[in-house]
Amino acid sequence: MAGCVFCKIVSGEIKTDFLYRDEHVVCFRDLKPATPVHFLVAPTRHLQNPSEVGDSERELIGRMFQATARVARELGIAGSGYRMAINTGPDAGQEIPHMHIHVLGGRKFGWPPG
Repeated sequence: MAGCVFCKIVSGEIKTDFLYRDEHVVCFRDLKPATPVHFLVAPTRHLQNPSEVGDSERELIGRMFQATARVARELGIAGSGYRMAINTGPDAGQEIPHMHIHVLGGRKFGWPPG
């Protein structure tokens, strides 16, 4: 999608160091980390938010979760735990209109979240 920051990252128009990348999913560090470990997991094709996920995206969602687990292990937070958050829409704080998972770790979390 023209103008989408994450689509530009996927295409290489905006440079980033990928933590993981395959033909379906990319993982990269958040530019404004909220926790000691904070990375994003996004599909390589544009989906605005989970409301656009249909039957044909079931495998993609599984790939996103597998990439999350892989990078969490590599960054050393898999054992202690991490939080996965998907913000959907402006009231939830979605700033980039491209579906993505925030993966947060490296410290203890409370419940309920903010």
